[in-house]
Amino acid sequence: MSQKTVSSSPVALIDRSPPYSEEAEKGVLGSVLLDSVKIMDICLERQLVPESFYVPAHKLIFQAFVAMCQEGSVIDVLTVTERLKNMGALDKVGGFIYLDRLIDSTPTAAHAEYYIEIVRQKFLLRSIIDGARDAEHQCYTSPDSADMILSRVEQNFLNITERQHGSVTPWRHAVKQTMEHIETVFVTRSPGSMGGISTGFANFDSILQGLRPGEMVILAARPSMGKTSLAMNIVENVALGKAPDGKARPVGIFSLEMSHEALVMRMLCSHASVSAFNIMRGYVSQNIHGQLTQAASVLTKAPIYLDDTGGLDVMELRARARRMKKKYGIELIVIDYLQLLHSRDYAQQGRQIETAAISGNLKAMAKELKLPVFVLSQLSRAPEQRDKYGVPKLSDLRDSGAIEQDADVVCMLRRPCKYPGDEEHADDKTLAIIDVVKQRNGPTGEAQMNFEEEFTRFRDRAHGIDGLEQPAGFVEDEEADVEA
Repeated sequence: MSQKTVSSSPVALIDRSPPYSEEAEKGVLGSVLLDSVKIMDICLERQLVPESFYVPAHKLIFQAFVAMCQEGSVIDVLTVTERLKNMGALDKVGGFIYLDRLIDSTPTAAHAEYYIEIVRQKFLLRSIIDGARDAEHQCYTSPDSADMILSRVEQNFLNITERQHGSVTPWRHAVKQTMEHIETVFVTRSPGSMGGISTGFANFDSILQGLRPGEMVILAARPSMGKTSLAMNIVENVALGKAPDGKARPVGIFSLEMSHEALVMRMLCSHASVSAFNIMRGYVSQNIHGQLTQAASVLTKAPIYLDDTGGLDVMELRARARRMKKKYGIELIVIDYLQLLHSRDYAQQGRQIETAAISGNLKAMAKELKLPVFVLSQLSRAPEQRDKYGVPKLSDLRDSGAIEQDADVVCMLRRPCKYPGDEEHADDKTLAIIDVVKQRNGPTGEAQMNFEEEFTRFRDRAHGIDGLEQPAGFVEDEEADVEA
């Protein structure tokens, strides 16, 4: 007996037209012609663009409005008519008569904000539809992996949400928020309190005052100086709650250079004060095994989330970080390291432009997720070629000057014992210097640390803060405050 085949595919709705309101678009344009100074400011504040208008004639008219507003020209029927004539678009919009009708159909500009919101909402709906269609098209035609397509689709929809915010934080609200933070600091007045997440190193925190949300912190060094070790030590301190407040915070790591096996091995050996080299050689005594077991017991409980995918595109990294923040509530992101990231959109324009795009995206990610992003970076060979001390400068950041512009904090890590010409510190094998050469919201200076190379472990050094440039009006302690 034959059975009927029932089609499960939905009926194609080809008669659907994109969401738009011709009346609201006319209302916006007519309101601008009636009161251009006020209404254009509202349009730009709500981030209306020519593409926000669906009717082609309205799109051309608003394009003329925007150009005239940027030039500071007067906007009225006569001036707009002349501008459209010069653009060769007057006939396309219906001529002077159509502009005159826009005013006639808009008796008052008092309802302009209502019209603007309708136009903005309709444009947002069309953008979502376009994004969904593009996602469907990529799923059927793109040779890339599903993960890569998903990251691009996520970013496309994120761009839509970034376009729609359009609101300006009231100044009174901003001042109130800042004063609340100041009041909190005033009430606590504890020596360990700081504005950001503690690195767990008192000497380093004395300059940074913690890793602050929304900031990109660059740690740069030449190879084999210990920048990955320092980053992992900071991760361990943050995740295990070794800060003065004792709070353990979730940390996300993107390791583009080392595999998760190598990174975990390094952290275990560092925490247990065991030589990883000896373990690789097979020297594991009963005592060492016990130390590693204890370290594993502690680190297993640490809220650390590791992604060791190599060769990530920066947009895919942003998508993964976004999901990591939503799923695990991470409060710090560490990236090892910047020069191993790629940007598909800028790859053909040269490494300098590509690196600038990567740097800008990482800073945007810090602001978007409202957490500190700790980024490792390589230095060029310039420090070694410049003098015998190998002291790096901001200009030594490899591949692009945009890194130093985008970063809120730039730290240079060096170990003087690596340079035979540095006679003063030649015998001091443990000395490591973290030079904070840029800090947008604080002082610069050097923090001295001890580095135990065998265990890849950094520790605070006694009297380890040198050359700290204090801001004007800085008060070191309460007694000085009273004297002042």
